[in-house]
Amino acid sequence: MHEDVERCVRAVRSKDARFDGWFYTGVVTTGIYCRPSCPVVPPKPANMRFYPSAAAAQQAGFRACKRCRPDASPGSPEWNHRADVVARAMRLIADGVVDREGVPGLATRLGYSTRQIERQLRAELGAGPLALARAQRAQTARLLIETSALPMGDVAFAAGFASIRAFNDTVREVFALTPSQLRDRVARGHPAAGTQALSLRLPFRAPLCPDNLFGHLVATGVPGVEEWRDGAYRRTLRLPHGHAIVALTPQPDHVACSLTLTDLRDLAMAISRCRRMLDLDADPVAVDDLLRTDPVLAPLVDKAPGRRVPRTADPAEFAVRAVLGQQVSTAAARTHAARLVTAHGEQITDPAGGLTHLFPSPQALAELDPVTLAFPQARRTTLTTLVATLAAGEIDLGAGSDWDEARARLGALPGIGPWTVETIAMRALGDPDAFTPTDLGIRAAARDLGLPATPVALTQRAAAWRPWRAYAVQYLWATGDHPINDLPV
Repeated sequence: MHEDVERCVRAVRSKDARFDGWFYTGVVTTGIYCRPSCPVVPPKPANMRFYPSAAAAQQAGFRACKRCRPDASPGSPEWNHRADVVARAMRLIADGVVDREGVPGLATRLGYSTRQIERQLRAELGAGPLALARAQRAQTARLLIETSALPMGDVAFAAGFASIRAFNDTVREVFALTPSQLRDRVARGHPAAGTQALSLRLPFRAPLCPDNLFGHLVATGVPGVEEWRDGAYRRTLRLPHGHAIVALTPQPDHVACSLTLTDLRDLAMAISRCRRMLDLDADPVAVDDLLRTDPVLAPLVDKAPGRRVPRTADPAEFAVRAVLGQQVSTAAARTHAARLVTAHGEQITDPAGGLTHLFPSPQALAELDPVTLAFPQARRTTLTTLVATLAAGEIDLGAGSDWDEARARLGALPGIGPWTVETIAMRALGDPDAFTPTDLGIRAAARDLGLPATPVALTQRAAAWRPWRAYAVQYLWATGDHPINDLPV
């Protein structure tokens, strides 16, 4: 979009927040870059330069605006609905792969050479993987500087910088302030020095309907791993350097996020996984505008616009839970999952609530005895085969996975049919076009709304909803009387 100058100028002049994250505006007369919705008086068009990423604006020599904080805008929705190598790379960079494994590790995961990855990212985003990861480190550093009283040295290494000098130089270059000056700008009343409990604001593009989003996560939540407490969805997270407990509370213009980390180096990944789980980088206007063109869906969209697809913080965990949920009720699926957690999950301490475990990893579940599973032999085989495949790394369900390849590998496993494959594609892989025409809730909604009832006919009818069929599923599910549709009280 950044190449459509006229459209970008209109967005800046109207201060349209829908375009935040789509592009960034560099102002040559001030040397700063802003998000489109920046509240300051718009500059003259001749003084505007448009960039596809914050990293590209930083590489061009612009500093982040102190008013609109463009580094904290929602991520581009481009990386949500695309499955090409650039989109996969961006999802992996957001997940911290470059910080942990370097550019060679990123290239290996994507199956390309480092030169190819560098070339493709520069061509589309105006910056290479190191610059994109650096921009993310700068954002993480700002969060830690402003929301904690940690010593600056701890902030530097927690944000992923290799040295304090690199940290200081980057913060000054990106924000035109030293780390100490950046901290002094925020209100007094920081947490005690060294605290690892952080309070953050997760922005999103309006509108957002929290009902089905939080309702689904809570109604299907696994006891001990997830809970609803004091108006917040809480769950445990397994992260590279330890674990975390996150509490997410829907607010009118953001989602309040409270993170308790055992290792602050996991902050960027924890934020990325929370945003992905809540689908916060989606473009609800684009989704709803297309779905409204169908006269059957239009009233559903108008009634509660901005529905998101409730996803997952751990794709492997969700794949296991999808198998546990085959042909059983939501309550039964939760019971089966809770038994696995109690028997094989890692215990944690939660002073603020009732969370007790991390969901067991595929490696831990690979050791389970199938005889202990309280369901039919065929499903035992399905679960143990899936777990063994995931533990061996033979199926990639992570942020940079190839959606078509993952579907094919899942479908080749015994006992995993189209419903399970598409459910995993929707909520674990994050494919916005995943569709489950055989789902009982979808078939009931189709029958009540006068849509075709058979899977083949309904799939043909749903072609008009592409590439947003996963969102159409949310609107169809919302017609039923089920706890997944209601915000918990």
